Amino acid sequence: MARRTSFQPQTDPKAPPRGCAAPGCTEAGEFRAPKDRRLSEYLWFCLEHVREYNKGWDFYRGMGPNDIEHAIRSDTGWQRPTWPLGRLGARLDPDRVADPLGILRDTALHEKRRVEPKREAPPELRAALGLLELSWPLEAATLKARYKELAKRYHPDANGGDRSAEERLKDINRAYSLLRRRVGTQAEPAAAAG
Repeated sequence: MARRTSFQPQTDPKAPPRGCAAPGCTEAGEFRAPKDRRLSEYLWFCLEHVREYNKGWDFYRGMGPNDIEHAIRSDTGWQRPTWPLGRLGARLDPDRVADPLGILRDTALHEKRRVEPKREAPPELRAALGLLELSWPLEAATLKARYKELAKRYHPDANGGDRSAEERLKDINRAYSLLRRRVGTQAEPAAAAG
């Protein structure tokens, strides 16, 4: 940005000349300065006197701390009423906010996006997971490997025809079938002992 090297007069060149408002000055009043805090009336000065006037100008002179705070806060919204986003019927859906650079990801707006999904197993699968001694969430490869291990351990041929092992294998097959459908694998269960 280029710096301004000289001050330009703020008057209309076609208007009749004004005199400087400084007492005893005969120069033309080409630069305006506010008369008071309302900023509706102005004094006109020459360059030398407008610089002096501006050095002593204090918008907040005579105001208390609360008045100063109020003036600063109202200036941040250009003296218009404001309210927090999401009040008075204005709802902002975080899923509809385009944030390709992720600038808003750490704000409350995207709080629900950062929440980790629940790691709890669905109620209908808890018994099957317990029987196979697996935890949720479950991957197909883990399910298949655990099933093969248990099928070898409880197969009747490996247990000398023990009926309790055969019943246990049937329960394992049912649990595996249920979990396989839910996980969506294409693994085939071993044949139950007959």
